[in-house]
Amino acid sequence: MRHKKDIKKLSRNKSHRKALIRNMAISFFQNQKIITTSAKAKQLTRFVEKLITLAKKGTLSDYRRINQFINHPETVKKIIDLSKRFTDKNGGYTQIIKVGFRRGDGAEKVILKLL
Repeated sequence: MRHKKDIKKLSRNKSHRKALIRNMAISFFQNQKIITTSAKAKQLTRFVEKLITLAKKGTLSDYRRINQFINHPETVKKIIDLSKRFTDKNGGYTQIIKVGFRRGDGAEKVILKLL
């Protein structure tokens, strides 16, 4: 039973899943939108919203926590700049738009977009 287990494994082990989310987050913050599958987008949304909320607080320890996971200096600066757009908003920084289905395996594709 999976009671109270809210992490989707995405058919990957822990290190691969962490690298996947990190790389997707870097691409997302660089381009402010990304096309991916529905399951990956939902997991990425949870992570991205936490990073933006940390950046909004603006303390040194928060910046270090962002850098601890992202570990990409240009992206960390970009997250801090983007967080200034959301000073009056308490969450809901991203939007998922359904696009269709992938041709090869029929997975649902979505666009994850920053508001």
